[in-house]
Amino acid sequence: MGIVVQKFGGTSVRDKERLFNVARIITETYEQSNSVVAVVSAQGDTTDDLIEKAAEINPSPSKREMDVLLSTGEQISISLLAMAIEAMGYPVKSLTGWQAGFFTDSNCGSARIHRVDTERLENELGKNNIVIVAGFQGINKYDDITTLGRGGSDTSAVAIAAALKADVCQIFTDVDGVYTADPRIVRNAKRLDEITYDEMIELATLGAQVLHNRSVELAKKYNVELEVLSSLERKPGTKVKEVVKVEKMLIKGVAKDDDVCRISAIGVPDVPGMAFKLFSMLAARKINVDIILQSIGRDGTKDISFTVALSQKQLALDALKDICSSMGVQEIVCDDDVSKVSIVGAGMQTNSGVASRMFEALGEANINIQMISTSEIKISVLIERADSKRALSAIHDAFFD
Repeated sequence: MGIVVQKFGGTSVRDKERLFNVARIITETYEQSNSVVAVVSAQGDTTDDLIEKAAEINPSPSKREMDVLLSTGEQISISLLAMAIEAMGYPVKSLTGWQAGFFTDSNCGSARIHRVDTERLENELGKNNIVIVAGFQGINKYDDITTLGRGGSDTSAVAIAAALKADVCQIFTDVDGVYTADPRIVRNAKRLDEITYDEMIELATLGAQVLHNRSVELAKKYNVELEVLSSLERKPGTKVKEVVKVEKMLIKGVAKDDDVCRISAIGVPDVPGMAFKLFSMLAARKINVDIILQSIGRDGTKDISFTVALSQKQLALDALKDICSSMGVQEIVCDDDVSKVSIVGAGMQTNSGVASRMFEALGEANINIQMISTSEIKISVLIERADSKRALSAIHDAFFD
């Protein structure tokens, strides 16, 4: 008998029909002599609805109270799913995040997991109960409810799998695996049988929405084998693990990210230490910077451009305004009509000409590149947002058609 952790997203449990479908998946796994822990997200658009309700009351609520509110979405899901499993005649127990032993830091809204105390989980599994856990939430040292931020339920599931040393962690979604590109945009996108942790981390970070990068980082750290599969179709999905059996493909996927903007500091004095001052100011405000481009100094000045998430745009602009006059920067310019398109693949490390093929595809599609960033297994370009879907298809065709 093994331990199987299964995670179900909001679309998988959005209504009665989907809830009973998930209940059947869980109970079938249980019938195969497995101990089953299922981690569940809030139903459908529940989280968005709760955010709207909060805005009606207070446009600037505290993060603590928002966490108290948002945690209720998952509690509704676990209780309804447990009721469905009860109705089917199986032993089941639902647990909130803190009942399941999730202890986090106090960074409300995007808390990090410090540890998972498995005593309650092991006790319930020892009674042969199916355990349904509310994802996305935990409790801090002050006994305050915290939420884990975007992709929190994925992270909850992987954390439980690591703590229980589960045989596998299955992430059920509304797609049947990880694709070489978003199949809703690229008509000939192909499903992958396997992908490495590093490749999946890059794809998730660069805009692929099937898994959250924090959950994959955790899986890599504790060697948790992940499988991404559909909750609507009963067929094998994509396995995410350290080493894949098949020969490495040149690239594994193409992704686009529209949640990005470019900020440029124009006329920065061309003297040592200016870049440090600029980026240390952003780091102090926990603003994540991605692609960076610095021009060659002319007439005693240079220009520095970089990208940040749209959600951090105003925070970054406010930070830069505070230092512009003291640093002697002439102007701060922001462009949020851009997208980042990337290719990812471990095969890049041993194959030349990957970048030129990508740039050729964009050139033939008459798409201009504004900024470029590379690593051992990734190449990203910044382009106009209006071109992002065409760019995705053009690059995909160049490598996969």
